[in-house]
Formats: sequence, C-alpha cells, structure tokens
Amino acid sequence: MEHDEKKPDCFGVIDVVFPMGDDGLRHSPESCMECRYKTECLRTAIKNPKGLKVREELVDRAYDAGNIGFLKRWSKRKYLQKIKKEKSE
Repeated sequence: MEHDEKKPDCFGVIDVVFPMGDDGLRHSPESCMECRYKTECLRTAIKNPKGLKVREELVDRAYDAGNIGFLKRWSKRKYLQKIKKEKSE
C-alpha cells in the first residue's frame, strides 16, 4: 500500500464503520465489507477514545452473559479507564 493514498473520510470513525444495530450489537455496514481498508480502519477505530467505549461494551456483555466474573470485569474496565485518561492528556 502506498503512503500517499487517500483513505475514505469514514476511516477510523467508530460510529460509521461499526455502528450500534437495532439488536443492541455493533455491526459493520455492508459497504465496509468491500473496502480495502476495512481491517486497518476497524483497528484504528477501536484504538480511538470512542473505540474504547466499544471495548467497555464488550466487557459488560461478557459479564452479563456470565463469561467473566465481577473482579475480572472491574479490572478490565479500570484498565480501559486508565487508557482513556492517558489518551485525553
């Protein structure tokens, strides 16, 4: 991939490339599936401050489903809060 290629305006925008669906889960739109930047784009979106919210949602969903316990959930959320704070400074 060349460095001077222009990425789409939606690149890395979590609410565009991984929006919340009517079912309460996040889904990538069909147009993203055809995009050559989809993997890099989603990785970038998840690393952004709004993407950390998605990671929190995943932790909460795992807790609600009984896949992780209270302390594991607390630990993961605490870690994500730390990352958010570091990125905002």
